[in-house]
Amino acid sequence: MTTMAQEARAREAQRIRETRANREAQGNREAQGNREAQGIREAGEVRESRGAGGSEIRRHELAAFLRSRRERITPEQVGLPRGARRRTPGLRREEVAHLSAVGVTWYTWLEQSRDIQVSVQVLDALARTLLLDPSERAHLFQLAAATDPTPASSCTGVTDAVREVLDQLDPLPACVQNSRYDILAYNRTYSRLLCDLDAIPPEDRNCMILVHTHPQWRESVVHLDETMRLMAAKLRASLAGHLAEPAWKMLVKRLQAESPEFRENWERYEVVGARSKTKHFRNPHVGLLDLTHTDLWLNPELGARLVTYAPANEVTRERLEKLYAFAQVSSAEAEEGGGTSEIAGAAGAVERGVRR
Repeated sequence: MTTMAQEARAREAQRIRETRANREAQGNREAQGNREAQGIREAGEVRESRGAGGSEIRRHELAAFLRSRRERITPEQVGLPRGARRRTPGLRREEVAHLSAVGVTWYTWLEQSRDIQVSVQVLDALARTLLLDPSERAHLFQLAAATDPTPASSCTGVTDAVREVLDQLDPLPACVQNSRYDILAYNRTYSRLLCDLDAIPPEDRNCMILVHTHPQWRESVVHLDETMRLMAAKLRASLAGHLAEPAWKMLVKRLQAESPEFRENWERYEVVGARSKTKHFRNPHVGLLDLTHTDLWLNPELGARLVTYAPANEVTRERLEKLYAFAQVSSAEAEEGGGTSEIAGAAGAVERGVRR
């Protein structure tokens, strides 16, 4: 009996020890969990603090950059009268706001480093108003933590192999365009087909913009009214798959603001798909060109395409060869910063041959 009682007490004591051990282990786990949770919270607070600080620094840099660029532009550069009582260096804030089609208060807040959201459409308008070059434009979008939707001077979507094909097609004009009509790459002959394309800023190398706003490009298109109507219809057809994309909205908004012909054609709601046809251009260097336009799609989504122009007759073929020679000399002259007398003489010889 005594032995049985002793065994019972021993078992009870063991149970109590195990219970205490389990409680201690549970307590240790809870304490460790609390410490880890606290560490996570503290790390998150540090990251939030760093992010907030980074955003604040970015806003101050953006404000300073905008002010510096505003102050360096004269009113005459943007078509404004200077006036006798102007004291502000460069442009006034309200002038930048007006030219960019944004509110004066909103733009003032932007230069005051206020925590406000900036759309890519507004950034694009400010870049144009402030006459930013490609490097400055890229810097503006980087400070605003935004992605520039316009094509850059170097497009990663155009491979070296595609560029080689473009070069090999000379003297046939050829380029690579996307469905928004941005000109992503082009060969030597195409660079002089409708205007001096090298002189156009990369963000403005868009066939829709050029045919509606660029004087020389418009003069080179023989059937301009028909072309503008057809291109508006083709753009509307392409837009259906990109309705929510900022770059497409920016393009349509800009065309509506700058071209009454586009506004009229856009309201027709006409839709036309891609198709090949003979086009007629009036080139200032070689005269009339009759060209068969063909689209060669580079991917199955009908996005980027290789656009080629084959001569429709022998006269056009000869004139394309002369245009290619002229473009080569002009390019070499530009690379030499004005060119040597030999290059200038060669350019004159080509020009004389072209005009015969």
